[in-house]
Amino acid sequence: MAYITLNRQSLKHNYDYLDTLFKNHNIQWSVVSKLLCGDMVFLKETMRLGIKQFCDSRMTNIKAIKKIDPSVETVYIKPPASLAVKEVVQYADISFNTEFATLKKLSKEASLNGKVHKVIIMVELGELREGVLRNELLKLYEKAITLPYIEVVGLGTNFACLSGVLPDHDKLNQLALYRELIAAKYQKKIPYVSGGSSVTIPLLLENTLPDGINHFRIGETLFFGTDVYHSSPLLEMKQDVFSLHTEIIELEEKPIVPEGLLGNNLEGNTPEYSEEDKGKTTIRAILDLGLLDVEYAHIFPEDTSISCTGASSDMLIVDLGNNPAKYKVGDIISFSMDYMGAFRLMNSKYVRKQVVI
Repeated sequence: MAYITLNRQSLKHNYDYLDTLFKNHNIQWSVVSKLLCGDMVFLKETMRLGIKQFCDSRMTNIKAIKKIDPSVETVYIKPPASLAVKEVVQYADISFNTEFATLKKLSKEASLNGKVHKVIIMVELGELREGVLRNELLKLYEKAITLPYIEVVGLGTNFACLSGVLPDHDKLNQLALYRELIAAKYQKKIPYVSGGSSVTIPLLLENTLPDGINHFRIGETLFFGTDVYHSSPLLEMKQDVFSLHTEIIELEEKPIVPEGLLGNNLEGNTPEYSEEDKGKTTIRAILDLGLLDVEYAHIFPEDTSISCTGASSDMLIVDLGNNPAKYKVGDIISFSMDYMGAFRLMNSKYVRKQVVI
């Protein structure tokens, strides 16, 4: 069986670095936990760090967080579907919103529960994912503050998740200025101006973040130590929080080129092979992992002499060349991964999750 590990020391190192960075700039931050997919083992490990606010886009994950610690503040970070409104009010302390029709439903459900539901209005700043258009923001805010049991506690925006639009000083300054405009026009204080996710951190490091941005939502940089803006590692952080380990279940010297008439494989592709490789052989290993668990383009062997050559639903093929490391059946081959690789692996019930110290 394959298993993915979470390194406790590396996670704490990254958390401490980010916590110090944000505290030095008087910025509140929350952990985006959707990568953990509600896994109780990894959630408990992450919550050991003393995090006070978690963001997630799946209600099952938010319920898992509340089950571990009901006192932790939870933020539902996408506009709620109508069918989710009841659970959002019950389990999420705050939700992201863009539609007045949804806000009315949240207000009604909150009144039935006798509790105030807090909301952050998301503003469209060019990424073209969720967000009310800028010229419609004040109109939505004006209607939202009339709803009973609804409290608007923030403005937020999103970058680099759909269209790849990067944050900059001008865009984020617009968001901060909307807060000032609302305060002046409606005499209402808005606590949060949530300036984006991990991709916005470099603006903070380069001192180009507008003063009004006071809240961040961080997932990838915490778990991968990455500078998402520049697609590079942050040297002060650890990149080995997650590792994948999988067992060799077959090891044989085989031809490089298949024998027979070629049709489509499981992924609907017809593989192509070089004429120069005909008649040549290589040592191939089959690993106990497959496309049901992850796409191999998102995982990277720690042994750089190894290359992934293909996969079916539950087996991954790696080329060992002449096998200089003398691998044998039963040995474990380890991989690093990118963010999307971890997403897939965490979603697989066939991959065991394990904390290492």
